[in-house]
Amino acid sequence: MKLISFVQQIMPPAFSMGCLAALALTTASAKAKEQPWDIRAVVLTTYEIGEDTGDRAGEFQPWIEGEHLTEKVPFPLGIHPIYTDAQHHLLVVVTGTPIASATTSVMALATDPRFDLRHAYWMVDGISGFDPTVASVGSVSIADYVVGDITRYIDKREAPKEWPYGYFMITAQKPNQYALSGGDAPDGSIQHNNAFQLNSSLVHWAYDLTQTVTLSDPPQLEAQRKLYKPTDIAAGRPAVVTGGDFGSDTFWHGKIMTGFARDWVHLLTQGKSHFVSSDMEDSGILEALTRLGQAGRVDSSRVLVLRSASNYTEQPHGMTAVQSMNSGYDGEKVALDNGYRVGSRIIHELLQHWDKFGTRTP
Repeated sequence: MKLISFVQQIMPPAFSMGCLAALALTTASAKAKEQPWDIRAVVLTTYEIGEDTGDRAGEFQPWIEGEHLTEKVPFPLGIHPIYTDAQHHLLVVVTGTPIASATTSVMALATDPRFDLRHAYWMVDGISGFDPTVASVGSVSIADYVVGDITRYIDKREAPKEWPYGYFMITAQKPNQYALSGGDAPDGSIQHNNAFQLNSSLVHWAYDLTQTVTLSDPPQLEAQRKLYKPTDIAAGRPAVVTGGDFGSDTFWHGKIMTGFARDWVHLLTQGKSHFVSSDMEDSGILEALTRLGQAGRVDSSRVLVLRSASNYTEQPHGMTAVQSMNSGYDGEKVALDNGYRVGSRIIHELLQHWDKFGTRTP
């Protein structure tokens, strides 16, 4: 009222009313600019190579090209600009790798005041190594659990001979012992969220939805299949599967470590999941989203983790682990392609039916 009286006193009525109208419009415009975007889906990729379009692709590029995204949004606390759609409902992000970078990027994104992420669905879409006894190169896994790598470790050369490896739970005293606290082990003061269960209803919905997706299966995959026996699952064609995701800061490889990963996922999920995919980001991403869910910034029941197989986690018959690790991964391109095919099917379904999935999680 004081502002109105002052304007009316010093200016003619018509002019003062015009000033007030302009002031009101300016205020409304400022408020509109401050309104955060209503984000409905976030796709988290972990790396890109070179340009965002038109060259050798990382995990990011298939989404930019496939969704025809052109609007680039600065991300000062991230490692790469974000892309969004015309409606500002979708964000596609590069988190970086390994765990620390991915965790930091997710925290930075979810605390950015430009975005309202309280109702958004989150989906990791990345490539990884797969257990060859579970699925073949080019396959896509939708994780039911994400398991981290917080462990105690003794070099196998100094460990008891009967130990299969030197890794064991930080609250245990030997491999394959499940101990949360007590005894001579460290007590519960150590924070070690090491197994994250994804929303089983959402996981099953996404799995069922994508069973009809046509997966790329180029001829060059035949060369990899021939390294395995015809009866091996690794000799089969790509498929959509579900199972455990093991996130570790170590890029490991070989039969011994794959054996550990199988035991580790089985142990930490208490037999509720089995090892499928290995990566270097997802346990950190789930840690961040869990904390953000506790703070009400995200809905942690709306998280999916997709991993597509670019390679296997162990060597084929007749090859050493070193030879296998250093031989390159012919499956990278098809893994990127199939990850996008499966992931985009899920994202499109959620966004196109937001009237249903906005208020009710599948």
